[in-house]
Order: sequence, then C-alpha cells, then structure tokens
Amino acid sequence: MPRRRSTWLPDQHGAWAMLAVPFLAGTLLAPRPGWAHAALFAAWLLGYAAVFHGQQWLRLRRVARRRPDAAARHVRPALVLGAACAALAAPLAVAHPWLPLAAAAAAPFLAVNTWYAWRGRERALANGLVAVVPACGMLLVAAGLGGVPAASAWRPALACLLYFAGTVPYVKTMIRERNSPAYRRGSVACHVAALAVAACLSPWLAIPFALYLARAAALPGRALKPPVVGAIEIACSAALLATLVTVFGG
Repeated sequence: MPRRRSTWLPDQHGAWAMLAVPFLAGTLLAPRPGWAHAALFAAWLLGYAAVFHGQQWLRLRRVARRRPDAAARHVRPALVLGAACAALAAPLAVAHPWLPLAAAAAAPFLAVNTWYAWRGRERALANGLVAVVPACGMLLVAAGLGGVPAASAWRPALACLLYFAGTVPYVKTMIRERNSPAYRRGSVACHVAALAVAACLSPWLAIPFALYLARAAALPGRALKPPVVGAIEIACSAALLATLVTVFGG
C-alpha cells in the first residue's frame, strides 16, 4: 500500500508566492520592520493552511459521503493550525486594534472562496481572482504594521494585484486550459491592461510587466511541464518583489 502524503501542508503550490510576495513587499517597504511582522506572517500562513483544511472538510463532506474518512482527515489540521494562528494573532490584535478590522475586510472574499470550495469548484477562474484580493491586501497590512500609511502603500499593492490577477488566467493557459484559444486571448488582454496600468503607477514597473506580457503571449502551447511553469512563476514573483522594493522603498 503506498504511503499517504502528509495532509497538513496544503497542496496548492501556486498559492505560496501569492501569500508571501505582497506581505514581504509591505514588510520591506516599512521603515520599522520587526518581530510583529514575523509573528503576523506566521499567523497569516497558519491561517491560510487552517482555512484550506476547513474548506476541504466542507467540500468532502458534500461530495464524498461514502468515505467519511476523506473529510475527517482535514479536521485535526484545521483545528490545530487554526489554534496556532489564533495564539499568534491574539497578542497582535491587542497591540494593534486595527488588525481585526483588516481581517473583517477580508471576510467577504473568504466567504466567496469557501462557497466555491463547498461546491467543488476551487479551480474556477472567478474563485482564483477573488482569492488574489485579500492576499495582495496584506501588503497594506504589513506596511501599516511598520508605520507606512495606506496612501503611500496603495501603488505597490495595486501592482501586486495586477500581477497575481494576471497569473490566474495565464497558468490556466499553461495547464488546464492549454487548448483554449479564448483563454489565451483573455490572458494576453489582461496582461496588456496590466502593463498599461503598471506603467502609470511607475515607469519602472513597465519593465517586469512587459516581460509578464511576453511570457503570457509566447509560452502557452509550448507543452512546458508544470514544474517548469512553476519555476518561471517563482522567478516572475521574485522580480516583482525586487522591483517593488527598489521603486517604492524609501
């Protein structure tokens, strides 16, 4: 019998860059990054993992009624990871009372993602786009925790939103929708619009966003393996982080 992989680490590998890059950008843009950022980052990742398992429990309870163990194996990770997230987040919420308000602002997006998970439609285009919003909003949270006002952080946050929203249709053109001309056209159109907006935010942002447009136009149809697609996206995410810190850093 093959050994079952650990069920604790979410298998949504593409989500990790989206979770990390906006938060790290906000942290590095802050003049006073500190231990509070490290605690919040850990709580953010733990919260994501807990929500993932909670959503999988809901989904499997609905679609796998003949195998209750399939849903039950997500209960312990959801509870343990959720408790760890709460333990880290509680002192931060006391020290920074505005953080619960930021969490409340993300709640509607979480509700939409949970509905899609319950329906077994996590891969839906709309679900991916909705998930991008609170993830990129964490740039504002991390920056605010370091003393940067939202009026100064909205441009890098919007740049993150433009990039990660574009990855949603692009990755589909590389894997699940690789044979769909409509998806390819839509992905390229999204990247053209993102390039135009990014250039308005800063002329320097036109450089990475032009490269993102080039990869969206040139790579679909080349039968690249998923690990190669993932490696390219890691490089693109790293380029975005470096550009944001260089352009918007004080």
